[in-house]
Amino acid sequence: MANLLQTLLGKLRAFRSAKRGNVTITFALATLPIVGFVGAAVDYSHANSVRTALQAALDSTALMLSKEAATLSSSQLNTKAYNYFIAMFNRPEATNIVITPSYTTTNGSQVTVNGQANVPTNFMGVMGYNYLTVGGTSVVKWGNTKLRVSLVLDTTGSMAQDGKMTALKTATKNLLTQLKNAATTNGDVYVSIIPFSKDVNVGSSNYQANWLKWSGLSDTWDEQNGTCSKWSWGNSTKSACEGNNGKWTPDNHNTWNGCVTDRGDDSGPSTGNYDTNVVAPSTSTPATLFVPEQYSNCSPAVMPLSYDWTGMNSLIDSFYPAGNTNQGIGLAHGWMSLVGGGPYPTPPVEDPKYKYSKVIILLTDGLNTENRWYTSQSKIDARETLTCSNIKAAGITLYTIQVNTGGDPTSTLLQSCASTSDKFFLLTSANQIVTTFNSIGTALSNLRISK
Repeated sequence: MANLLQTLLGKLRAFRSAKRGNVTITFALATLPIVGFVGAAVDYSHANSVRTALQAALDSTALMLSKEAATLSSSQLNTKAYNYFIAMFNRPEATNIVITPSYTTTNGSQVTVNGQANVPTNFMGVMGYNYLTVGGTSVVKWGNTKLRVSLVLDTTGSMAQDGKMTALKTATKNLLTQLKNAATTNGDVYVSIIPFSKDVNVGSSNYQANWLKWSGLSDTWDEQNGTCSKWSWGNSTKSACEGNNGKWTPDNHNTWNGCVTDRGDDSGPSTGNYDTNVVAPSTSTPATLFVPEQYSNCSPAVMPLSYDWTGMNSLIDSFYPAGNTNQGIGLAHGWMSLVGGGPYPTPPVEDPKYKYSKVIILLTDGLNTENRWYTSQSKIDARETLTCSNIKAAGITLYTIQVNTGGDPTSTLLQSCASTSDKFFLLTSANQIVTTFNSIGTALSNLRISK
């Protein structure tokens, strides 16, 4: 670059001393701006290349800082930012580098990193410009969207096979760690955990709650659990006992194991479709109440929305495989856990300064086999289809995961239930549960460069 400049200057001096007429002088004067423009273009192109590299380093620096900004002092933030930037900015010609980071938690957490540097010129120096200043800004925002996530997890008997239960525990604990790390403060992320089989366990300690229906239907607790004064196998229900002139004594409700079956009348689910919606349970509408059942394969009890990460991990550790598959009841309870009702407290009021994303993640390894009324897969699927449609209509994002290690058909039900095609996952090995939960956890963390 310097040799070319010297050559051009030599030619200009020769033109200036020439005695061959005004053409020489005119040409020389016309050449000066042409050379200046060409040289400026070269210098600007070089500076733009440096600016591009500077912006990329700023983006990487902001992302790195976002992982620890909340725990750094102002001086530590400055030092970390400069060190991260220099490690990634490989343009030695740039001088006077200035990096200025800032961190704020107003309306969500945000790291901003401004940077600038001087780039020496090769041509523009003859016009008095020895360097060009380039700069950029990178902003990383996170936490402006608060998450409320329900994990609806299959704990049926088939989860004992092919290492699925072990993988589910590992995957879920990893996901909980991701979600915990995505929260700057308590309450940024709430999670509920809904283990399910044929029934859902809402906690035996709730046996006195007014959202339970103990009697009045042929399949309620007081009908099915008790003793008859005229003992025989045929008198094992209240109606049979009293039909044989016996006296029926229901078991004490405090012996209940916590399981409830699908909501609705014993005649069928169609009245009110309460097995597919989140209408709050009310004693004035008995079909909305939860029906206790002493299901022998009762799953561990649910955990409503919480940020008790230790308690969640303990619940996951307690999982065991048992029972038949009723995905629909798990989904219904997952949905209700996000809005409140019955065993699920009303979630905290939403702060208008934030966006809220509600998510259900359903994982199951089998096709539907039994619910309160049916053992027909097609009939159970039809109920679940209604639930899925209602969940999506409510603006909730629904992920569905089929763990298919046994060669079952791909579930068209789970495919259609997912909010979008990319939110349905078909897994053929247990270890894929871990990688799938990791990818979902990354997506839910929602950390991105916004500028």
